[in-house]
Amino acid sequence: MPLYRDDVVVLRTHKLGEADRIVTMLSRQNGKIRAVAKGVRRTASKFGARLEPFMVADVQFFEGRTLDTITQAVTIASYGADISADYASYTAASAMVETADKLTEADATQQQYLLLVGALRSLSRGEHGSSLTLDSYLLRALSLAGWAPSFSDCAVSGVPGPHSAFVVQLGGVVSDALAPPGTPRLDHETLGLLSALLSGDWVTADAAGERVRSQASGIVAAYTQWHLERGLRSLEHVDRSNSTVNTNKKVPAA
Repeated sequence: MPLYRDDVVVLRTHKLGEADRIVTMLSRQNGKIRAVAKGVRRTASKFGARLEPFMVADVQFFEGRTLDTITQAVTIASYGADISADYASYTAASAMVETADKLTEADATQQQYLLLVGALRSLSRGEHGSSLTLDSYLLRALSLAGWAPSFSDCAVSGVPGPHSAFVVQLGGVVSDALAPPGTPRLDHETLGLLSALLSGDWVTADAAGERVRSQASGIVAAYTQWHLERGLRSLEHVDRSNSTVNTNKKVPAA
């Protein structure tokens, strides 16, 4: 059918002509969508603000030969303002949407959409440190894409852990017999935090110390960059100083 609608989260936008934008979105049902939003850069636009990065909207599309056209947009959740008001949250969210853009295509699963929306919601509410939220999102998004890391059993042989040698290229921790010379070793606290971030165990994650969080972040960044095969430009700008919950933000009712 020429018309269809879907729930989307906006990943990025760029200008087209004098008044239009091309909007890249991750949708609930139709994977990643690139569509033209006509006239949204004009001050009289009815839905320009609803199609900014980090926004979640119910959007109607008209199918086109190369790009679809956005004909209607209704806000579902407005996370952009709260995220942009905090630099650490903004840089974390920017890395999230760039990752989602590179990980997903037209056949992206609904789980990727729900994961990203949940992570942006958590950032906007300041539920956890922004760095922790980002690292958890990256690990879980990569897992959904088929690159789940192992933080306990050997990623190559399956030999039960615990193991301390971590090899990004091999998919996680490996046994001593398979660890290449010079392989970095992770202590049990760091491995525990990484496992908690992957599983969504926020009690354990929030209790981790600064040293452990810093080491875990380095591992997550290296693992993400390796498997995406292309560097994340936004990752190098992430502000890791906000590692605790932002108690100044008001948490809205669910």
